[in-house]
Amino acid sequence: MVSRRDFIKTSGILATGLTFGSNINFAKTTNVNGFVTNRPPLNDRKFVSSAVEDVITEIKNNVGNNELSWMFENCFPNTIDTTVNYKTENNKPDTFVITGDIHAMWLRDSSAQVWPYIQLCNKDKELKKLVEGVINRQTQCILIDPYANAFNDGPTGGHWQSDITDMKPELHERKWEIDSLCYAVRLAHGFWKETGETSCFDKNWLEAVKLIYKTFIEQQRKEGKGPYHFQRETAVQTDTVSNSGYGNPVNPVGLICSIFRPSDDAAIFPFLIPSNLFAVVSLKQAAEILSKVYKDNKLADEFLSLAGEVKNAVEKYGVHEHPEFGKIYAFEVDGYGSISFMDDSNIPSLLALPYLESVEPDDKVYKNTRKFVLSKSNPYFFKGEFAEGIGGPHVGMDMIWPMSITMRALTSTDDEEIKQCIKTLMKTHAGTGFMHESFHKDDPDNFTRKWFAWANTLFGELIYKVYKERQHLLKNI
Repeated sequence: MVSRRDFIKTSGILATGLTFGSNINFAKTTNVNGFVTNRPPLNDRKFVSSAVEDVITEIKNNVGNNELSWMFENCFPNTIDTTVNYKTENNKPDTFVITGDIHAMWLRDSSAQVWPYIQLCNKDKELKKLVEGVINRQTQCILIDPYANAFNDGPTGGHWQSDITDMKPELHERKWEIDSLCYAVRLAHGFWKETGETSCFDKNWLEAVKLIYKTFIEQQRKEGKGPYHFQRETAVQTDTVSNSGYGNPVNPVGLICSIFRPSDDAAIFPFLIPSNLFAVVSLKQAAEILSKVYKDNKLADEFLSLAGEVKNAVEKYGVHEHPEFGKIYAFEVDGYGSISFMDDSNIPSLLALPYLESVEPDDKVYKNTRKFVLSKSNPYFFKGEFAEGIGGPHVGMDMIWPMSITMRALTSTDDEEIKQCIKTLMKTHAGTGFMHESFHKDDPDNFTRKWFAWANTLFGELIYKVYKERQHLLKNI
Protein backbone atom coordinates (compact mmCIF):
# COMPACT_ATOMS: atom_id res chain seq x y z
CA MET A 1 0.00 0.00 0.00
CA VAL A 2 1.25 3.45 -0.79
CA SER A 3 0.04 6.96 -0.16
CA ARG A 4 -1.85 9.23 -2.53
CA ARG A 5 1.29 11.18 -3.34
CA ASP A 6 3.33 8.07 -4.08
CA PHE A 7 0.72 6.83 -6.52
CA ILE A 8 1.44 10.01 -8.41
CA LYS A 9 5.21 9.86 -7.99
CA THR A 10 5.78 6.17 -8.74
CA SER A 11 3.36 5.77 -11.61
CA GLY A 12 5.05 8.22 -13.83
CA ILE A 13 2.15 10.31 -14.30
CA LEU A 14 -0.23 12.93 -15.03
CA ALA A 15 -2.15 11.30 -17.85
CA THR A 16 -5.42 9.89 -19.01
CA GLY A 17 -5.63 6.14 -19.17
CA LEU A 18 -4.08 5.96 -15.70
CA THR A 19 -4.72 2.70 -13.85
CA PHE A 20 -3.99 1.82 -10.25
CA GLY A 21 -3.93 -1.86 -9.41
CA SER A 22 -7.60 -2.59 -10.17
CA ASN A 23 -9.51 -4.41 -12.86
CA ILE A 24 -12.43 -1.97 -12.71
CA ASN A 25 -12.87 -0.55 -16.18
CA PHE A 26 -13.47 3.18 -16.43
CA ALA A 27 -12.75 3.48 -20.15
CA LYS A 28 -14.61 6.12 -22.14
CA THR A 29 -17.68 4.53 -23.76
CA THR A 30 -19.48 7.13 -25.82
CA ASN A 31 -21.22 6.40 -29.11
CA VAL A 32 -22.73 8.49 -31.88
CA ASN A 33 -26.20 8.31 -30.32
CA GLY A 34 -25.14 9.80 -27.00
CA PHE A 35 -23.45 8.67 -23.82
CA VAL A 36 -23.26 5.09 -22.55
CA THR A 37 -22.72 4.48 -18.85
CA ASN A 38 -19.17 3.98 -17.60
CA ARG A 39 -20.35 2.12 -14.51
CA PRO A 40 -19.12 -1.43 -13.92
CA PRO A 41 -21.47 -4.14 -15.20
CA LEU A 42 -24.25 -4.91 -12.72
CA ASN A 43 -22.70 -8.20 -11.59
CA ASP A 44 -19.38 -6.46 -10.86
CA ARG A 45 -20.80 -3.74 -8.64
CA LYS A 46 -19.95 -3.91 -4.96
CA PHE A 47 -23.41 -2.84 -3.80
CA VAL A 48 -26.69 -1.95 -5.49
CA SER A 49 -29.21 0.46 -3.99
CA SER A 50 -32.72 0.82 -5.37
CA ALA A 51 -32.93 4.35 -3.95
CA VAL A 52 -29.72 5.42 -5.68
CA GLU A 53 -30.89 3.87 -8.95
CA ASP A 54 -34.19 5.77 -8.66
CA VAL A 55 -32.32 9.06 -8.25
CA ILE A 56 -30.16 8.33 -11.29
CA THR A 57 -33.26 7.58 -13.36
CA GLU A 58 -34.95 10.76 -12.16
CA ILE A 59 -31.96 12.92 -13.03
CA LYS A 60 -31.59 11.32 -16.47
CA ASN A 61 -35.27 11.93 -17.21
CA ASN A 62 -35.29 15.55 -16.07
CA VAL A 63 -31.90 17.06 -16.90
CA GLY A 64 -31.73 18.15 -20.50
CA ASN A 65 -27.97 17.99 -21.00
CA ASN A 66 -26.99 14.43 -21.96
CA GLU A 67 -23.36 14.84 -20.98
CA LEU A 68 -24.26 16.14 -17.53
CA SER A 69 -26.73 13.30 -16.96
CA TRP A 70 -24.06 10.83 -18.06
CA MET A 71 -21.51 12.30 -15.66
CA PHE A 72 -24.01 12.12 -12.81
CA GLU A 73 -24.82 8.51 -13.63
CA ASN A 74 -21.12 7.65 -13.55
CA CYS A 75 -20.18 9.65 -10.46
CA PHE A 76 -23.06 9.57 -7.95
CA PRO A 77 -23.01 5.78 -7.41
CA ASN A 78 -19.25 5.41 -7.78
CA THR A 79 -18.67 4.80 -4.07
CA ILE A 80 -21.18 1.95 -3.76
CA ASP A 81 -20.39 0.63 -7.25
CA THR A 82 -16.68 0.23 -6.66
CA THR A 83 -15.35 0.91 -3.15
CA VAL A 84 -17.52 -0.67 -0.43
CA ASN A 85 -17.03 -4.09 1.14
CA TYR A 86 -20.17 -4.74 3.18
CA LYS A 87 -20.76 -7.65 5.54
CA THR A 88 -22.26 -8.52 8.91
CA GLU A 89 -19.83 -8.90 11.79
CA ASN A 90 -21.07 -10.05 15.24
CA ASN A 91 -24.63 -9.49 14.02
CA LYS A 92 -23.87 -5.85 13.17
CA PRO A 93 -23.36 -4.16 9.79
CA ASP A 94 -19.70 -3.65 8.94
CA THR A 95 -18.55 -1.68 5.88
CA PHE A 96 -14.97 -1.13 4.80
CA VAL A 97 -14.62 1.65 2.22
CA ILE A 98 -11.53 2.13 0.07
CA THR A 99 -10.75 5.50 -1.55
CA GLY A 100 -10.67 4.04 -5.06
CA ASP A 101 -7.18 3.48 -6.40
CA ILE A 102 -5.76 3.19 -2.87
CA HIS A 103 -6.98 0.09 -1.10
CA ALA A 104 -7.21 1.57 2.37
CA MET A 105 -9.95 3.29 4.37
CA TRP A 106 -9.49 6.92 5.32
CA LEU A 107 -11.85 8.11 8.08
CA ARG A 108 -12.32 11.35 6.17
CA ASP A 109 -12.85 9.91 2.70
CA SER A 110 -15.11 7.08 3.79
CA SER A 111 -17.38 9.51 5.66
CA ALA A 112 -17.54 11.90 2.72
CA GLN A 113 -18.01 9.10 0.19
CA VAL A 114 -21.24 7.81 1.77
CA TRP A 115 -22.50 11.19 3.05
CA PRO A 116 -24.78 11.94 0.04
CA TYR A 117 -26.51 8.58 0.49
CA ILE A 118 -27.77 9.38 4.01
CA GLN A 119 -30.69 11.33 2.56
CA LEU A 120 -31.82 8.13 0.79
CA CYS A 121 -31.47 5.71 3.71
CA ASN A 122 -35.12 5.87 4.74
CA LYS A 123 -36.05 4.71 1.25
CA ASP A 124 -33.66 1.74 1.18
CA LYS A 125 -33.14 -0.48 4.24
CA GLU A 126 -30.06 -2.14 2.79
CA LEU A 127 -28.43 1.21 2.02
CA LYS A 128 -29.22 2.23 5.58
CA LYS A 129 -27.40 -0.85 6.86
CA LEU A 130 -24.44 -0.14 4.61
CA VAL A 131 -24.02 3.40 6.01
CA GLU A 132 -24.50 2.13 9.55
CA GLY A 133 -21.75 -0.36 8.78
CA VAL A 134 -19.37 2.48 7.91
CA ILE A 135 -20.09 4.09 11.29
CA ASN A 136 -19.47 0.79 13.07
CA ARG A 137 -16.18 0.24 11.21
CA GLN A 138 -15.03 3.79 11.94
CA THR A 139 -15.76 3.23 15.62
CA GLN A 140 -13.47 0.20 15.58
CA CYS A 141 -10.79 2.20 13.76
CA ILE A 142 -10.83 5.00 16.34
CA LEU A 143 -10.58 2.45 19.16
CA ILE A 144 -7.49 1.00 17.47
CA ASP A 145 -5.81 4.42 17.21
CA PRO A 146 -7.48 7.86 17.32
CA TYR A 147 -4.35 9.43 15.82
CA ALA A 148 -4.43 7.40 12.60
CA ASN A 149 -5.97 8.75 9.41
CA ALA A 150 -6.12 5.56 7.29
CA PHE A 151 -6.67 1.88 8.06
CA ASN A 152 -6.20 -1.54 6.54
CA ASP A 153 -8.97 -4.11 6.39
CA GLY A 154 -7.41 -6.06 9.23
CA PRO A 155 -3.88 -6.37 10.71
CA THR A 156 -2.19 -6.75 7.34
CA GLY A 157 0.64 -4.26 7.75
CA GLY A 158 1.72 -2.27 4.73
CA HIS A 159 4.02 0.19 3.05
CA TRP A 160 4.28 2.69 5.92
CA GLN A 161 5.06 0.34 8.81
CA SER A 162 8.56 1.83 8.90
CA ASP A 163 7.27 5.33 9.75
CA ILE A 164 8.74 6.65 13.00
CA THR A 165 5.57 6.72 15.05
CA ASP A 166 3.47 4.19 16.95
CA MET A 167 2.47 2.10 13.94
CA LYS A 168 0.23 -0.94 14.25
CA PRO A 169 -0.47 -3.60 11.59
CA GLU A 170 -4.09 -2.37 11.32
CA LEU A 171 -2.90 1.07 10.21
CA HIS A 172 -2.30 2.08 6.62
CA GLU A 173 -0.99 5.47 7.68
CA ARG A 174 -0.75 7.38 10.97
CA LYS A 175 -0.96 11.06 10.11
CA TRP A 176 -2.75 13.00 12.83
CA GLU A 177 -5.47 15.17 11.26
CA ILE A 178 -8.25 16.72 13.33
CA ASP A 179 -10.75 16.30 10.53
CA SER A 180 -10.43 12.49 10.55
CA LEU A 181 -12.22 12.34 13.90
CA CYS A 182 -14.59 15.16 12.99
CA TYR A 183 -15.79 13.34 9.90
CA ALA A 184 -16.62 10.23 11.93
CA VAL A 185 -18.78 12.31 14.27
CA ARG A 186 -20.39 14.14 11.36
CA LEU A 187 -21.39 10.89 9.68
CA ALA A 188 -22.85 9.36 12.86
CA HIS A 189 -24.73 12.53 13.74
CA GLY A 190 -26.07 13.05 10.21
CA PHE A 191 -27.18 9.43 9.97
CA TRP A 192 -28.97 9.64 13.33
CA LYS A 193 -30.73 12.92 12.51
CA GLU A 194 -31.94 11.59 9.16
CA THR A 195 -33.00 8.08 10.19
CA GLY A 196 -33.52 8.18 13.95
CA GLU A 197 -31.43 4.99 14.12
CA THR A 198 -29.46 4.59 17.37
CA SER A 199 -28.17 1.02 17.18
CA CYS A 200 -24.71 2.28 16.20
CA PHE A 201 -24.51 4.20 19.48
CA ASP A 202 -23.36 1.31 21.65
CA LYS A 203 -20.67 1.14 24.33
CA ASN A 204 -17.96 1.05 21.65
CA TRP A 205 -19.12 4.31 20.09
CA LEU A 206 -19.20 5.89 23.54
CA GLU A 207 -15.63 4.79 24.18
CA ALA A 208 -14.59 6.06 20.76
CA VAL A 209 -16.12 9.50 21.28
CA LYS A 210 -14.42 9.73 24.68
CA LEU A 211 -11.14 8.99 22.87
CA ILE A 212 -11.90 11.80 20.42
CA TYR A 213 -12.35 14.22 23.33
CA LYS A 214 -9.16 12.96 25.00
CA THR A 215 -7.20 13.34 21.77
CA PHE A 216 -8.43 16.89 21.22
CA ILE A 217 -7.44 17.79 24.79
CA GLU A 218 -4.00 16.25 24.35
CA GLN A 219 -3.46 18.20 21.14
CA GLN A 220 -4.28 21.51 22.78
CA ARG A 221 -0.81 20.85 24.25
CA LYS A 222 -1.45 22.57 27.57
CA GLU A 223 0.33 19.74 29.38
CA GLY A 224 3.26 19.30 27.03
CA LYS A 225 3.55 18.00 23.48
CA GLY A 226 1.29 15.00 23.99
CA PRO A 227 1.94 11.40 22.89
CA TYR A 228 1.85 11.86 19.11
CA HIS A 229 4.90 12.33 16.92
CA PHE A 230 5.58 11.37 13.31
CA GLN A 231 8.57 11.16 10.99
CA ARG A 232 9.11 9.45 7.66
CA GLU A 233 12.20 8.78 5.60
CA THR A 234 11.28 10.69 2.44
CA ALA A 235 12.47 13.30 -0.02
CA VAL A 236 9.04 14.98 0.16
CA GLN A 237 9.13 17.76 2.71
CA THR A 238 5.39 17.71 3.43
CA ASP A 239 5.43 13.97 4.17
CA THR A 240 7.44 14.29 7.37
CA VAL A 241 7.37 16.49 10.46
CA SER A 242 10.00 18.79 11.95
CA ASN A 243 11.24 18.98 15.54
CA SER A 244 11.55 15.25 16.12
CA GLY A 245 8.08 14.66 14.72
CA TYR A 246 6.15 17.12 16.89
CA GLY A 247 5.94 19.96 14.38
CA ASN A 248 6.65 23.64 14.75
CA PRO A 249 6.08 24.97 18.27
CA VAL A 250 2.74 26.38 19.35
CA ASN A 251 1.57 28.63 22.15
CA PRO A 252 -1.18 26.69 24.00
CA VAL A 253 -4.02 29.17 23.59
CA GLY A 254 -6.93 26.71 23.40
CA LEU A 255 -6.68 25.69 19.75
CA ILE A 256 -6.10 22.06 18.74
CA CYS A 257 -2.97 21.01 16.86
CA SER A 258 -3.40 19.21 13.55
CA ILE A 259 0.03 18.00 12.53
CA PHE A 260 -1.28 17.18 9.05
CA ARG A 261 -3.81 18.87 6.81
CA PRO A 262 -6.76 17.02 5.21
CA SER A 263 -4.54 16.77 2.13
CA ASP A 264 -2.24 14.50 4.21
CA ASP A 265 0.44 17.20 3.92
CA ALA A 266 2.27 18.38 7.03
CA ALA A 267 1.03 21.67 8.41
CA ILE A 268 3.41 24.61 8.67
CA PHE A 269 1.75 26.08 11.76
CA PRO A 270 -0.08 23.29 13.63
CA PHE A 271 -3.20 25.27 14.53
CA LEU A 272 -5.14 24.60 11.32
CA ILE A 273 -8.10 26.98 11.46
CA PRO A 274 -10.64 25.24 9.16
CA SER A 275 -10.10 21.99 11.06
CA ASN A 276 -10.48 23.74 14.41
CA LEU A 277 -13.78 25.24 13.26
CA PHE A 278 -14.85 21.78 12.08
CA ALA A 279 -13.96 20.45 15.55
CA VAL A 280 -16.26 23.01 17.15
CA VAL A 281 -19.18 21.65 15.13
CA SER A 282 -18.24 18.03 15.81
CA LEU A 283 -17.98 18.59 19.56
CA LYS A 284 -21.46 20.12 19.57
CA GLN A 285 -22.83 17.23 17.50
CA ALA A 286 -21.23 14.69 19.82
CA ALA A 287 -22.68 16.54 22.81
CA GLU A 288 -26.17 16.31 21.32
CA ILE A 289 -25.81 12.54 20.89
CA LEU A 290 -24.43 12.15 24.41
CA SER A 291 -27.30 14.13 25.86
CA LYS A 292 -30.21 12.75 23.85
CA VAL A 293 -29.14 9.17 23.19
CA TYR A 294 -26.88 8.32 26.12
CA LYS A 295 -28.62 10.69 28.57
CA ASP A 296 -25.23 11.81 29.86
CA ASN A 297 -25.61 15.56 30.27
CA LYS A 298 -22.46 15.88 32.37
CA LEU A 299 -20.26 14.46 29.62
CA ALA A 300 -22.15 16.45 27.00
CA ASP A 301 -21.36 19.65 28.92
CA GLU A 302 -17.65 18.81 28.84
CA PHE A 303 -17.81 18.56 25.05
CA LEU A 304 -19.73 21.84 24.82
CA SER A 305 -17.20 23.55 27.08
CA LEU A 306 -14.33 22.45 24.85
CA ALA A 307 -16.26 23.59 21.76
CA GLY A 308 -16.70 27.03 23.30
CA GLU A 309 -13.03 27.27 24.22
CA VAL A 310 -11.88 26.35 20.70
CA LYS A 311 -14.39 28.72 19.09
CA ASN A 312 -13.22 31.63 21.27
CA ALA A 313 -9.60 30.82 20.47
CA VAL A 314 -10.35 30.83 16.74
CA GLU A 315 -11.98 34.24 17.02
CA LYS A 316 -9.01 35.61 18.97
CA TYR A 317 -6.11 33.98 17.15
CA GLY A 318 -7.51 32.75 13.82
CA VAL A 319 -9.02 35.96 12.42
CA HIS A 320 -6.55 38.49 11.04
CA GLU A 321 -6.53 41.68 9.04
CA HIS A 322 -5.56 41.16 5.41
CA PRO A 323 -4.23 44.28 3.63
CA GLU A 324 -6.67 43.84 0.74
CA PHE A 325 -9.66 41.85 2.04
CA GLY A 326 -10.02 43.05 5.62
CA LYS A 327 -10.70 40.58 8.43
CA ILE A 328 -10.40 37.01 7.17
CA TYR A 329 -9.74 33.57 8.60
CA ALA A 330 -6.11 32.54 8.48
CA PHE A 331 -5.38 29.04 7.22
CA GLU A 332 -2.85 28.20 9.93
CA VAL A 333 -1.50 29.97 13.01
CA ASP A 334 0.82 29.08 15.89
CA GLY A 335 -0.64 31.18 18.71
CA TYR A 336 2.52 33.27 18.86
CA GLY A 337 1.49 35.61 16.06
CA SER A 338 2.68 33.70 13.00
CA ILE A 339 -0.02 33.20 10.36
CA SER A 340 -0.47 31.64 6.93
CA PHE A 341 -2.82 33.26 4.42
CA MET A 342 -3.78 30.57 1.88
CA ASP A 343 -6.35 27.88 1.27
CA ASP A 344 -6.09 24.27 0.15
CA SER A 345 -8.52 22.33 -2.03
CA ASN A 346 -9.08 19.51 0.46
CA ILE A 347 -12.03 19.60 2.85
CA PRO A 348 -12.16 21.06 5.49
CA SER A 349 -10.93 24.21 3.82
CA LEU A 350 -11.70 27.85 4.39
CA LEU A 351 -13.92 27.77 1.30
CA ALA A 352 -15.88 24.79 2.68
CA LEU A 353 -16.73 26.28 6.09
CA PRO A 354 -20.48 26.77 5.37
CA TYR A 355 -20.73 23.29 3.84
CA LEU A 356 -19.50 21.84 7.14
CA GLU A 357 -21.85 24.16 9.08
CA SER A 358 -18.87 25.88 10.69
CA VAL A 359 -20.04 29.37 9.67
CA GLU A 360 -23.08 30.90 8.03
CA PRO A 361 -22.68 31.71 4.31
CA ASP A 362 -23.41 35.40 4.99
CA ASP A 363 -20.89 35.68 7.85
CA LYS A 364 -18.88 38.81 7.11
CA VAL A 365 -15.49 37.26 7.92
CA TYR A 366 -16.31 34.25 5.76
CA LYS A 367 -17.42 36.43 2.85
CA ASN A 368 -14.13 38.31 3.03
CA THR A 369 -12.28 35.02 3.28
CA ARG A 370 -14.11 33.60 0.29
CA LYS A 371 -13.09 36.57 -1.83
CA PHE A 372 -9.50 36.02 -0.75
CA VAL A 373 -9.31 32.28 -1.41
CA LEU A 374 -10.85 32.70 -4.87
CA SER A 375 -8.33 35.34 -5.87
CA LYS A 376 -4.70 35.48 -6.97
CA SER A 377 -3.85 36.53 -3.41
CA ASN A 378 -4.28 32.87 -2.46
CA PRO A 379 -1.01 31.27 -3.62
CA TYR A 380 -2.84 28.04 -4.47
CA PHE A 381 -5.60 29.59 -6.58
CA PHE A 382 -4.82 28.85 -10.22
CA LYS A 383 -6.41 30.30 -13.35
CA GLY A 384 -5.68 28.92 -16.76
CA GLU A 385 -7.01 28.31 -20.23
CA PHE A 386 -9.65 25.76 -19.18
CA ALA A 387 -10.49 26.54 -15.57
CA GLU A 388 -9.88 28.40 -12.38
CA GLY A 389 -9.81 26.78 -8.98
CA ILE A 390 -7.84 25.88 -5.89
CA GLY A 391 -5.08 23.32 -5.68
CA GLY A 392 -2.43 22.77 -3.05
CA PRO A 393 1.10 21.53 -2.42
CA HIS A 394 0.01 17.86 -2.41
CA VAL A 395 0.12 17.66 -6.22
CA GLY A 396 1.81 20.96 -6.96
CA MET A 397 1.55 24.23 -8.80
CA ASP A 398 -1.01 24.87 -11.56
CA MET A 399 -2.94 21.68 -10.72
CA ILE A 400 -6.58 22.47 -9.93
CA TRP A 401 -8.64 20.05 -7.85
CA PRO A 402 -12.17 19.45 -9.15
CA MET A 403 -13.28 19.15 -5.52
CA SER A 404 -12.52 22.84 -5.05
CA ILE A 405 -14.74 23.75 -8.01
CA THR A 406 -17.49 21.48 -6.70
CA MET A 407 -17.15 23.03 -3.23
CA ARG A 408 -17.28 26.53 -4.69
CA ALA A 409 -20.68 25.64 -6.15
CA LEU A 410 -21.87 23.88 -2.98
CA THR A 411 -21.12 26.99 -0.91
CA SER A 412 -22.44 29.53 -3.40
CA THR A 413 -25.78 31.32 -3.27
CA ASP A 414 -25.36 32.78 -6.76
CA ASP A 415 -27.03 31.01 -9.70
CA GLU A 416 -24.49 32.16 -12.25
CA GLU A 417 -21.51 31.10 -10.14
CA ILE A 418 -23.04 27.66 -9.58
CA LYS A 419 -23.76 27.25 -13.28
CA GLN A 420 -20.24 28.26 -14.27
CA CYS A 421 -18.76 25.77 -11.81
CA ILE A 422 -20.83 22.95 -13.30
CA LYS A 423 -19.85 23.98 -16.83
CA THR A 424 -16.18 23.98 -15.81
CA LEU A 425 -16.46 20.48 -14.37
CA MET A 426 -18.12 19.34 -17.58
CA LYS A 427 -15.29 20.59 -19.77
CA THR A 428 -12.43 19.30 -17.62
CA HIS A 429 -13.22 15.60 -17.03
CA ALA A 430 -11.03 14.69 -20.01
CA GLY A 431 -13.76 12.65 -21.68
CA THR A 432 -13.84 10.09 -18.85
CA GLY A 433 -17.15 11.09 -17.26
CA PHE A 434 -15.47 11.06 -13.85
CA MET A 435 -13.85 13.60 -11.55
CA HIS A 436 -10.14 13.36 -10.83
CA GLU A 437 -7.86 14.40 -8.01
CA SER A 438 -6.43 17.28 -10.01
CA PHE A 439 -5.87 18.51 -13.56
CA HIS A 440 -3.58 21.07 -15.14
CA LYS A 441 -5.19 24.48 -15.53
CA ASP A 442 -4.23 24.57 -19.22
CA ASP A 443 -4.69 20.89 -20.07
CA PRO A 444 -7.46 18.75 -18.48
CA ASP A 445 -5.99 15.65 -20.14
CA ASN A 446 -3.06 16.07 -17.76
CA PHE A 447 -4.67 14.76 -14.56
CA THR A 448 -4.01 12.68 -11.46
CA ARG A 449 -6.03 9.77 -10.03
CA LYS A 450 -8.45 8.28 -12.50
CA TRP A 451 -10.38 6.50 -9.72
CA PHE A 452 -11.01 8.88 -6.82
CA ALA A 453 -14.41 8.05 -5.37
CA TRP A 454 -14.72 11.00 -2.99
CA ALA A 455 -14.39 13.51 -5.83
CA ASN A 456 -16.93 11.55 -7.88
CA THR A 457 -19.51 11.27 -5.13
CA LEU A 458 -19.08 14.92 -4.16
CA PHE A 459 -19.83 15.92 -7.76
CA GLY A 460 -22.94 13.72 -7.62
CA GLU A 461 -23.93 15.38 -4.35
CA LEU A 462 -23.69 18.80 -6.01
CA ILE A 463 -25.81 17.87 -9.02
CA TYR A 464 -28.48 16.23 -6.85
CA LYS A 465 -28.58 19.26 -4.54
CA VAL A 466 -28.90 21.67 -7.46
CA TYR A 467 -31.58 19.44 -9.00
CA LYS A 468 -33.63 19.58 -5.80
CA GLU A 469 -33.10 23.26 -5.02
CA ARG A 470 -32.35 25.05 -8.32
CA GLN A 471 -33.56 22.72 -11.03
CA HIS A 472 -33.86 25.59 -13.47
CA LEU A 473 -30.06 25.84 -13.61
CA LEU A 474 -29.72 22.29 -14.93
CA LYS A 475 -32.26 22.96 -17.63
CA ASN A 476 -30.15 25.85 -18.92
CA ILE A 477 -26.79 24.09 -19.22
